[in-house]
Amino acid sequence: MNKDNDIPELRLDRSRIRVLKGFDDSHEVEYWRNSSTKERLQQIERLRRQNYGPRATARLQRVIRVVKREWS
Repeated sequence: MNKDNDIPELRLDRSRIRVLKGFDDSHEVEYWRNSSTKERLQQIERLRRQNYGPRATARLQRVIRVVKREWS
């Protein structure tokens, strides 16, 4: 487990890789439908960290802008 937000580290189990002739995602859809919300969010977080690297855990800049509304 990762100490940041209890998300397990991403590891590739090469013994579970299969080569298929076609692309049938019905099993994948069924897997995600049966997954809990927490599991789905953890996977999104893993993908975000994989894509953005160290910047993924950096704080986001917050910008607040106050605008006066003009009445017509």
